[in-house]
Amino acid sequence: MAGSRWPVTLTCGDLALRPIRYRDRRQWEAVRARNASWLHPWEASNPAPGGYLPGFMEMVRYLRQQARTHAALPFVITERQQPQGKPELIGQLTVSAIVWGSAMSATLGYWVDQQRAGRGVAPTAVAMATDHCMTAMGLHRIEVNIRPENRASLRVVQKLGFRDEGMRLNYLHINGQWADHRSFALTAEEIPPGGLLQRWLTSGAIG
Repeated sequence: MAGSRWPVTLTCGDLALRPIRYRDRRQWEAVRARNASWLHPWEASNPAPGGYLPGFMEMVRYLRQQARTHAALPFVITERQQPQGKPELIGQLTVSAIVWGSAMSATLGYWVDQQRAGRGVAPTAVAMATDHCMTAMGLHRIEVNIRPENRASLRVVQKLGFRDEGMRLNYLHINGQWADHRSFALTAEEIPPGGLLQRWLTSGAIG
């Protein structure tokens, strides 16, 4: 598994992707509470009887276990508000379902504080993670699955040039029901020589 070492921190200016930590709980829960109505329509739910979903500590424990077995990269997105200020947690990005062998693929999911939406945070974070997966880790394919009604998230993959592979019917259980998703993907052959992040930053399309 080339370059699969974890933990790793990725940076671009004031933005960073770093491993999620147990001590992020207070800040993570505050951001989630502030964005409850913004995120609720796209939240994963559990179709099993009782519909149990793990709390923060259990989620982090599971994600860290996945990272140790090279099956996931559980990042939070942070942003430094002032040159000497402390980075603030503003979102989450997880590379999951990493498959090695003949597939060399992974799925990427993310959410960002509504106050930062439209400022290029999500595309920058996705571009950083994709470049890391393709170069340092040697993966061949990155996939993102998005509800067709989620216009903000659709704009992220469109800005980055992810290829639309069509609809997956009743693909994931979201907000209490099975929901269709559109699948987008990039393979290593589609990444420009300088990387996805460089193309994004020089495109003039930030915002």
